[in-house]
Amino acid sequence: MRQALKRGPSVSPATRPAGLRKRWLAAGVVAVLVAVVAGVSLGPVSLPPGSVALELLNLLPGVHVDSGLTEREVAIVTELRLPRVVLGLLVGGLLALAGGAYQGVFRNPLADPYLLGVAAGAGLAVTVVLTIGGVGASGALTGLPPTIPLAAFVGSLGAVIMTYLLGAAGGRSRSPAALILAGVAVSAFLSAGQTYLLQRNADSIQAVYSWLLGRLATAGWQDVRLVLPYFLITTVVVLLHRRELDVLSVGDDEAASLGLHPQRSRYLLIAAASLGTAAAVSASGLIGFVGIIVPHTVRMLAGSSYRVILPLSLLFGGAFLALTDVVARTAAAPQEIPIGVVTALLGGPFFVLVLRTARRVLT
Repeated sequence: MRQALKRGPSVSPATRPAGLRKRWLAAGVVAVLVAVVAGVSLGPVSLPPGSVALELLNLLPGVHVDSGLTEREVAIVTELRLPRVVLGLLVGGLLALAGGAYQGVFRNPLADPYLLGVAAGAGLAVTVVLTIGGVGASGALTGLPPTIPLAAFVGSLGAVIMTYLLGAAGGRSRSPAALILAGVAVSAFLSAGQTYLLQRNADSIQAVYSWLLGRLATAGWQDVRLVLPYFLITTVVVLLHRRELDVLSVGDDEAASLGLHPQRSRYLLIAAASLGTAAAVSASGLIGFVGIIVPHTVRMLAGSSYRVILPLSLLFGGAFLALTDVVARTAAAPQEIPIGVVTALLGGPFFVLVLRTARRVLT
């Protein structure tokens, strides 16, 4: 029985479960490195990419090379831009990983932290904490206290439970279409509560609204240290259970016959994905469509097994958001476009494409 679970069940050729190929793993690592160098090099003060790469090497233990950068430029690299890029890698990786996990758990190609209402639930919880805490119009949303991710986790988990139950209100099938409609309804309900809170706390509108549009502005490494533990927990739990998602994709009965506990695995993955979404939302605000764009691109290019989708979504999701942040802060320089606006511009057409290719599922 254990051997059968380890190998995975026999599935149709359309799913083609396959192991993670080294070339795709190398491509993901290269994408992350390119995103780091580009994110640190580009900005109001442009820096030579070669010198930036050498200065980044100096951060490694035992490495000492002359990058040719001045002390001021080194400070820009290590204290201003690198924390923002690393935060982008963490947030993008979490959102893409959570999107892939939700798609596997719900067997729904359109499942995404944004569409399932998870991000809205986390956003409402964070708004409650910020308004009660008295963040004023000029208050900065960097360096958020550690209670924010906890509140966001409670809100996101509550939202996904509401969506899951509402999607099954008409029966036990929980079809993809019903789930997405339930997510839209839950998001609308939670957004209404968020709007009411902001109207009752007008002095917090500007600060919270800028957070809702999505941003990666950081106060040094503090936000990175805040998100990192949640990133590690989510990544370890989801990746350790990635094989189980391939088993769940063939149905609960067959998964149970192979020795898997479907509901236990599903609840564990939902909790882990919600925790990652909560940490990402608490640090960067509502950034949509990353959980759809990245997993589906990986699925189309590298294979449909979750043993492939989840690790590569983690890498390419981080690289995608870090590069998107470069566009957000350089396209309209010296002004900065909210990163949530950029991802929405990219994700809207992509969602239409995914919706068309998944129309056979939405029944």
